[in-house]
Amino acid sequence: MRKFSGGDEKDRETGENEEIGENRKYRIKEEREQMKLTEQRPEDKRGLSFEIYPPKHDSYLKDIDETLGILCELKPDYISITFGAGGSLDDNRTLEIAGKIKNEYHVEPLVHMSCLHYTKEDVDRFTEKMKENGLQNILALRGDRRQDIPEKRDFCHASDLTAYLKTKGDFCIAGACYPEGHPESRDVVDDIRSLKTKVDAGDDFLISQLFFDNQVFFDFRERCRIADINVPVTPGIIPVINKSQIERMVTLCGATLPKKFQKILNRYQDNKDALFDAGMTYALNQMIDLLASGITEIHLYTMNNAKVAKHLAEGIRNLL
Repeated sequence: MRKFSGGDEKDRETGENEEIGENRKYRIKEEREQMKLTEQRPEDKRGLSFEIYPPKHDSYLKDIDETLGILCELKPDYISITFGAGGSLDDNRTLEIAGKIKNEYHVEPLVHMSCLHYTKEDVDRFTEKMKENGLQNILALRGDRRQDIPEKRDFCHASDLTAYLKTKGDFCIAGACYPEGHPESRDVVDDIRSLKTKVDAGDDFLISQLFFDNQVFFDFRERCRIADINVPVTPGIIPVINKSQIERMVTLCGATLPKKFQKILNRYQDNKDALFDAGMTYALNQMIDLLASGITEIHLYTMNNAKVAKHLAEGIRNLL
């Protein structure tokens, strides 16, 4: 048997250490690439997440870096990235931004995916690109109907997409929910029935559409409980700093504005600074009440306004 000299032994030890180091780096990389949102945070730990949207023009890409830099310093549980309907899935900025969030900022992304305007082949290509980039978390959506974009026949509902995604890989699937009922639902009973179908198809957790009265959300959660919808439900909060923008959004999603909130909008709509302060205070009070009521996760619709997100995150820092 060959005897190793001191140098050989040292070389061997060095080689073994390098191999151990490489294996460790590989394991860390693998763990980061395979992070499911349902597995990364203990249930009793409170957290905050954000939603952003990809810029429509290349000239604004530098702005998204500035936004992400501020948001990621706040250590969110994840950042969701919206999805523009009708474009090519092969050239979609959602994946580009998601990869940046994961690999450059080391925060887990939640990739929005709509399905009404796409085929199964389109979705297959999209999910393969997600796997290549180590992206495992999807918010499965039907998507808005648009007169200028033809609808496909493969997916009529978000539940169809959820069920299909469950056959394509080990994805963590989130779903959307509407505390006041989906605008196309006949009533809240019909809406809960549809939501139950979606959860039974494989949704791991839900993120709510915006609302401005916390009791609306609490009542919705009770309806979910009665319907045996037992997955976590994260409330979605949007801070209002622009009257026309929020009025347009509530029209699209079916949310209502409480009288006390309408009073704020009417009083301060022409005073930008006053509306900012009032809108921030209203959203902050909503968040504090939700956390005090036992909610463990809040999803902030940032509208790519990092200043607003930072203001609110710092306002509840000691509550998380």
